[in-house]
Amino acid sequence: MNKNIREPKSVDQLTFTDDGMFQTVMRDPEICAEVIERLLQIKINHVEYPELEKEIAPYYTTKSIRLDVYLKDSDKIIDIEMQTYNQDSIGKRTRYYQSMIDIDSLMKGDDYSELKDSYILFICKQDPFKKDNKHFGLPCYTFKNTCIENNNVNLNDKTLKVIYNASAYKNEENEKIRAFLHYIFTNEPGEDDFSKRLSALVEKTKKNEKFRREYAAMNLHDRDLIRAAKKEAAEQKTIETATIMLQKKYPVSDISEITGLSLEDVLNLQKNL
Repeated sequence: MNKNIREPKSVDQLTFTDDGMFQTVMRDPEICAEVIERLLQIKINHVEYPELEKEIAPYYTTKSIRLDVYLKDSDKIIDIEMQTYNQDSIGKRTRYYQSMIDIDSLMKGDDYSELKDSYILFICKQDPFKKDNKHFGLPCYTFKNTCIENNNVNLNDKTLKVIYNASAYKNEENEKIRAFLHYIFTNEPGEDDFSKRLSALVEKTKKNEKFRREYAAMNLHDRDLIRAAKKEAAEQKTIETATIMLQKKYPVSDISEITGLSLEDVLNLQKNL
């Protein structure tokens, strides 16, 4: 079963970091601007209405991406991703996201100089970086393209990737960032005014009938995916069991009876061994 497919929560169990809730709360441009200004330490001049779960698929043969929150300032493009559990290859994910965002933002015939500054911001509940099974434990990891031979030389491609690790919030020196990461990791707003505002908005959203209907509809789709994944995993396990029994020279009729596969399916497996 695909480990990225998880049983959806009920609406009353949702927190700010959960799919559906995160995108809905971030629909407010002022909330988006505050999150960006707090975590990226940049000033937002003008925010086009956030585009939620934006899908980018330039060609039908390329792997598409679905961004959590995608917005544009007058001179910036910012993608914000919430990660409640660690996923593999976060570095390559940010690389691919960056390339697809650039393709999406630069029209045919435009000059490369017209590319806007690009920021990819990942907010992770757990530390995504480790070596020899030991996490590095930084609250923030910032990546830009600099010269290995002389780190005073910057490629100046106007891209920045910032990955926050909320589990290390106690190590964050900036008070406002520390308070936000504390809220992300614990779901407790504490004394921070912005975290309190987010928490109140989450509770208000849970009671919104339109949101509850939309979330229920989304869950139906997710549960269909989960059922299909579980069925596929069970079928694969049955085939593996039958294959092992064939290798051990069990009678075909016994294999069929034990696994529930038809005699024809078992014979076909036998032919492919």
